[in-house]
Formats: sequence, C-alpha cells, structure tokens
Amino acid sequence: LYDAMSRARDLVRLVTAVMARRGGHESVSGGARANGGFRSSASRNYFHDFGQPFHRGHSTGSRTPVDDANDELDAVFGVMSRDESNEVSLVGAMNDTPARVHKTDVNANALSHVDASGSATMVDVGNKQSTVRVATASATVRLGKVAFGLVADNTNVKGDVLTVAKIAGINAAKQTHSLIPLCHQLMLRKVAVDFTLDPETSSVHVFATAKTDGKTGVEMEALVAASVAGLTIYDMCKAASKNIVVSDIRLESKTGGKSGDYTRDR
Repeated sequence: LYDAMSRARDLVRLVTAVMARRGGHESVSGGARANGGFRSSASRNYFHDFGQPFHRGHSTGSRTPVDDANDELDAVFGVMSRDESNEVSLVGAMNDTPARVHKTDVNANALSHVDASGSATMVDVGNKQSTVRVATASATVRLGKVAFGLVADNTNVKGDVLTVAKIAGINAAKQTHSLIPLCHQLMLRKVAVDFTLDPETSSVHVFATAKTDGKTGVEMEALVAASVAGLTIYDMCKAASKNIVVSDIRLESKTGGKSGDYTRDR
C-alpha cells in the first residue's frame, strides 16, 4: 500500500510541476505558504535527510518546481510516514492525528527470499535437516509437422536433436546456481532428461529429474533442466520452423524436505 501510494503521488506531483512551469504560474504551494495557508514541508516532514523519501531538497538547499508540487499535495493529502510499530501513517496538514493502516502480518506463506525489510535475500539453510531430495519437472515443445518429422526420423541437418537436448538439460541443471541468483550450489547425485514424442500434436514432452542429498530442494534444478532442454530442441529445429513454441514448464513432483511431498494433479 505504501509503495503504491508513493508511486501514484509521484506521478501526480510530476504532472503538476510540468503544468505549473508551462503555464508560467507561481506554485500554488508557494503562494499558500506566503499567505500562511499551511505549515511548510519542513515542519510536516518525517524524513529530512537527503536520499530519504520526501527530502524536498532541504538538506541541499536546492528546490525545484517538483518540490513545490510535493508540498502542495502534502497539504491536501497529508504526509506518509513509517512509525516504530511498522504501520503506515497518513499525517494531514490540518490534523496531526495519524490515520493508521495496519500492514498484513507475515505468515507461514511469506516468500522465503524476501527479508523483513522487503529486500531480496539468500536463505540460510544451515539449520535444515539433510534429506534425500528428488524433483521432476516437465516442458512441452510444439514443433509443427515438418520439424516434428525431422526429430522423429532423426534427419535434422544439425544432428541428433534429442541427444543434444538431453546433454544440454543435464549441463544446465548443474549450472542452476549461476543462472538463478539466489539458488544454492548443490552436489547433485543424478540428473535425468527424457523425452516423449506426441505425433498427434507434433510435440516433444520433456521430463527432467534431479536428485541430491541436502538441506534444500532440487526443484529449480529440474525446472532449469527441462527449460534448457526444450530451448535446445528449439535451436536445433528453428531452421525448419519459426513457429515452434516452448510451453508448460512446470514442476511435476518433489519429495523430501520440511514442506513434504508434492505431486501435480493431472
């Protein structure tokens, strides 16, 4: 809520400032201050330091039409601040009594890669129990009749499409921590990539399974393997068709870990 309101307010402020400059008019905010209509931004502002929200140029002494527009909107809508109780407060220019909007409490479904301040973070898995972790992911590559025939007959000019895609998928699983920023580097016990040909839809179904003994799951390794295997099929066949579609990349199942086992409903 706080971030959304901030973005909306900034947009209105920018439009107001541009209109004021184009019209050659004095800022309404400045006129109101001259007439004692309301207190200055500095007296109502909870963030006075440069680099913080609503600094208004007071720390540098440099003010712009946008700063005047900010003051004007604060006089009408109030100033947003964060207090010690982790709530968003709206403090009006004419009434200093905050109107509080309570944030949603963090629950068990909170994102593990986001810390209390909302920043991205790598999860510390040191206290987790080491268990056997297995995950299977899938992807579908819709080739079209021409490209599918080349794959099925193994007559593609680039060579054996499915063998190259298998090796690419296995190699990609081992590089997951380099591709996905907050993934842990895992010692994989096994990575398997298999394919099923579907003549009715001229598609190749990709299935990738990753296995490890560790403190975090291998879902991302399986998903990356399936994705890259599918993309490799695309690369190997793109000379035959530009209409190839790689789709339905998804987790099929996982076992091990605190969250328990999972199998996708068919």
